[in-house]
Amino acid sequence: MFSTITKSFIIGRKSSLQFYKMKIARAVTEGGIYSISTTGSSTILKRNLKTLTNKEHTKSEDIKFEYLAGEREGVAVIAMNRPQAKNAISLNLVSMFEEALHTVKFDKSLRVLIIRSLVPGVFCAGADLKERAKMSESEVGPFVARLRGMSMEIHDLPVPTIAVLDGAAMGGGLELALACDLRVAASSAKMGLVETKLAIIPGAGGTQRLPRVVGPSVAKELIFTGRIIDGNQAHNIGLINHVVEQNQAGDAAYHKALELAEEIVPQGPVALRMAKLAINKGIEVDLNSGLSYEQAFYAQVIPTKDRIEGLQAFREKRPPCYKGE
Repeated sequence: MFSTITKSFIIGRKSSLQFYKMKIARAVTEGGIYSISTTGSSTILKRNLKTLTNKEHTKSEDIKFEYLAGEREGVAVIAMNRPQAKNAISLNLVSMFEEALHTVKFDKSLRVLIIRSLVPGVFCAGADLKERAKMSESEVGPFVARLRGMSMEIHDLPVPTIAVLDGAAMGGGLELALACDLRVAASSAKMGLVETKLAIIPGAGGTQRLPRVVGPSVAKELIFTGRIIDGNQAHNIGLINHVVEQNQAGDAAYHKALELAEEIVPQGPVALRMAKLAINKGIEVDLNSGLSYEQAFYAQVIPTKDRIEGLQAFREKRPPCYKGE
């Protein structure tokens, strides 16, 4: 059966005409259907996409996707919104997530991607165990492989990614956050790779990414015990980059992530892509091989227009205007 995904692209009035032309042109190319509406100071462009899923699902927006505007132009947000199941990872949620990732992967105007939850107190509860219980043994393996592939898609995105943990991130939810470049959490947020309590192991990258972030010994202890820790403990072991006290609205970590995104956006886009590649590739090999990666990726920024713009802006004592070229 088919389920409908709605994407909202939020833009400022100043650049709306150019934005419409770009998105409508893409609609013609891809066969999508767009509708435009205006509310307050923002214009919302919505696209309805039909996505094939393995089973019939209710037509709900488990994922909401938007581009931010104004001072935050260049930032996109993928937000999980499945409150009835605490954002548990279902077939439908994965299909929507994959579609959103496909969109941002090829968007050259994107500078930072934020992944968050719209469900109060929860980032992601992990696998949808009710749905998983209905799967046959032959279905479980391919589905977990699909989750693993989705986490690699996040890991390999050509822009910095930030996971926002304003609430609980368990099992596959924490694995989703580990696939991101940076993680921000509220001090009250609970997180853990709890799979061994269900007689399974983390299957979406947790056994590989957690040791790379906190070290093998700490990762083994957390996975062997299935221990759940809070934001402060996670920060102490280096699992998250920043910890903040939760606010009344329950979105303190999201606001911190926006601050980080605002710091990243002005930097050279090509330089950001090359720096991410150099780090991701280099950390997997010995130092000499890593330095060779650094040399190769540095060579990619030398002929760019942005590098010349950076030098000119420095001489003229003005902010640079990078175009990703």
